[in-house]
Amino acid sequence: MAAFDRNQENQSAEVTFILLGFSEYPELQMPLFLVFLTIYIVTVLGNLGMIMIIKINPKLHTPMYFFLSHLSLVDFCYSTVVTPKLLENLVVEDRTISFTGCIMQFFFACIFVVTETFMLAKLCSLLVGASYSWGIVCSLTLTYFLLKLSFKGNNIINNFVCEHAAIISVSCSDPYMSQKIILISDTFNEISSLVIILLSSVSIFITVMKMPSTGGRHKAFSTCVSHLTAITIFHGTILFLYCVPNSKSSWLMVKVASVFYTVVIPMLNPLIYSLRNKDIVIDDSQERRDKTSLLILNFQLGLFNKKG
Repeated sequence: MAAFDRNQENQSAEVTFILLGFSEYPELQMPLFLVFLTIYIVTVLGNLGMIMIIKINPKLHTPMYFFLSHLSLVDFCYSTVVTPKLLENLVVEDRTISFTGCIMQFFFACIFVVTETFMLAKLCSLLVGASYSWGIVCSLTLTYFLLKLSFKGNNIINNFVCEHAAIISVSCSDPYMSQKIILISDTFNEISSLVIILLSSVSIFITVMKMPSTGGRHKAFSTCVSHLTAITIFHGTILFLYCVPNSKSSWLMVKVASVFYTVVIPMLNPLIYSLRNKDIVIDDSQERRDKTSLLILNFQLGLFNKKG
């Protein structure tokens, strides 16, 4: 254990990573910066706005909106772990990140992506705590095996984020165990979450069809469509990454897909849920009584082009 700690101390001081990002396209650096900056601003305002609206509106203090507030929190944190460094690397020449910084980025990104995987599996407030806990367990396990690998000097990572496959590709030691652990973890997380989604969808469909009210069925199906849209985008992107062959020619596809699920999806979730859930719109009388509610509602209206 002491030798392991000394090894990590030496690596922390001596090892650096260079995130290539999209540096092979110098003419696109500024346009990409503006696009990603806009997406990040919308992501931050959209997700924090969703959290604040749910918090201040008593009508939204229900299990479903409790879940949505935590989904927004995860999206905000996940995007904030990745996007600021991506933006920085688009406008500076020095794209280095320290060993500690790279490992910490992977650690926190892993927590939030695993947490979101299981949050999206079932609209249930009771599973929110379990999703966070499992995300932390998975991230600690994967990070531990990454720290057992050896690295030397400057290491070029052909990505804009410290992603697991990119990190182990520059390791000086055998990454077999780390690769096996993440394969088992990812396979378990994807299969178990998709099974939960399938069973939940069948159960919800049966319950909705038993509703006597046509309006109630329409509202329930509207919520389900929002949820299934978010699930399809999130899991579809991850499954696409599974299918991409591990070769140099595929790195561009990996980077594009990584942009989608680390930068774009956190922006889309509040759009998807708010546009299809009319309960998010606060009534006019409450707006007049509560200036704070009015301010936040106007922000949401402007951000998502919602009708008052």
